Amino acid sequence: MRKVLMIIAQKGFRDEELFHTREELEKNDISIEIASETTDAAKGIKGGVVKPDLSIADIDVNNYDAIIFVGGIGASSYFDNKEIHKIIKNAMIKNKLLAAICIAPCILAKAGVLENKKATVFSIPLVRKYKNILRENGALFQKEKIVVDENIVTANGPSAAREFGRIISQMLKK
Repeated sequence: MRKVLMIIAQKGFRDEELFHTREELEKNDISIEIASETTDAAKGIKGGVVKPDLSIADIDVNNYDAIIFVGGIGASSYFDNKEIHKIIKNAMIKNKLLAAICIAPCILAKAGVLENKKATVFSIPLVRKYKNILRENGALFQKEKIVVDENIVTANGPSAAREFGRIISQMLKK
């Protein structure tokens, strides 16, 4: 059975991006664990509550086939987190599937793994900063709902969550 790790912010994750993506993965018999800063209850922007299975400090990339970063404003707390960047780089070295939705692709960009890779991110006319973070870190921004470039999947927000989960599921079946 395939196993994925979904990393969420302790406070301010986007509910649909966690719950809808997780539902799609579960439909495909994929085992899921959730990590956050601590194992205390994490709270979503829309009030959803989830108890993480493990803390970021306890993550062992070898235990997973994919690492998924959930968006929501709280994800910005990981943009410059060196421990998270180390996890991402380790996952890339081990050829794991990496995925991020909403503003979370900025985490991948700042970890240095999106250089010369096509990616998308949450972007509306009044909010260009996330798109700029991708570009500043060498990513090739695509104005698409979901972008797949080799073993990296990025999606632009909550409306893409179910399809994001389906695409990850399909990629894990290969």
